Amino acid sequence: MTSQLQPSKTLHIALWITQALLALLFIGTGIFKLATPVDTIAGMWPWAGEYPNLLRVTGIFDLLGGIGVVLPALTRVKPALTVLAALGCAALMVSAIAFHLSRGEGANTPFNFVMLALALFVFWGRREKVPTSP
Repeated sequence: MTSQLQPSKTLHIALWITQALLALLFIGTGIFKLATPVDTIAGMWPWAGEYPNLLRVTGIFDLLGGIGVVLPALTRVKPALTVLAALGCAALMVSAIAFHLSRGEGANTPFNFVMLALALFVFWGRREKVPTSP
């Protein structure tokens, strides 16, 4: 019989899958923003040409968030940092949503809302339900 205090194995697996997905998406986006010429990205995202420094800064945040959401939990070295990284990724997505809405680019926000939900799921799960022990 499973205890009420014991987290479900399904939740644990779902969190790891979500963390891996977030890591792939954030790291991939970060590398893309940092390695691709601004002019090329501006052809896809007009704001990038207007705010090239913002593009690079968000690229750094994406990269660090993607690493932080999985590496501390995986290595069990300061795993509480995974919780903070998930919260940081959520804050980054809230900022992206606000930025796009302020520019009248609401059609560009569904991806950000999905990423926000995933980051909050990891934050909640790793903080409250299935914390990773050091």
